[in-house]
Amino acid sequence: SGSAARRRAYLGLGSNLGDRWAHLAGAVASLPDVVAVSPVYETDPVGGPPGQGAFLNAVVELDTTLGPYELLAAARRAEEAAARVRLERWGPRTLDVDVLLVGTATVDDPPELVVPHPRMWERAFVVVPLADLAPDLVAAHPAARELLAAA
Repeated sequence: SGSAARRRAYLGLGSNLGDRWAHLAGAVASLPDVVAVSPVYETDPVGGPPGQGAFLNAVVELDTTLGPYELLAAARRAEEAAARVRLERWGPRTLDVDVLLVGTATVDDPPELVVPHPRMWERAFVVVPLADLAPDLVAAHPAARELLAAA
């Protein structure tokens, strides 16, 4: 049963409102096909309004047959379960789930979905936990290597 190919996918998680640990744990529990979770890192917000609290960030690795849009739907369900409210770009949030990579798939459908995530290699809060799970992927990306060296 099931002829769809399995692929590695990576989702980025972040929370800086409410019970941040509970929001991340709830997201991990709700996501399909999770095979690994990075350590959790506390980071300062990047962009957005001043005065936000620090984020907890992690990356989740999936071994899945789901495609990018199906994973986006799972991400949105996790955000809704955490009562995510989208008031302003890069504003504080209970939970942010970003589709980073889905095997070798590419999607260019902004603003709905862009895969690989367009800013992932510029952000230490993504690159550092991703390197914990997939050092080969990070090592293959020069900008990510530099970011990792600086982090």
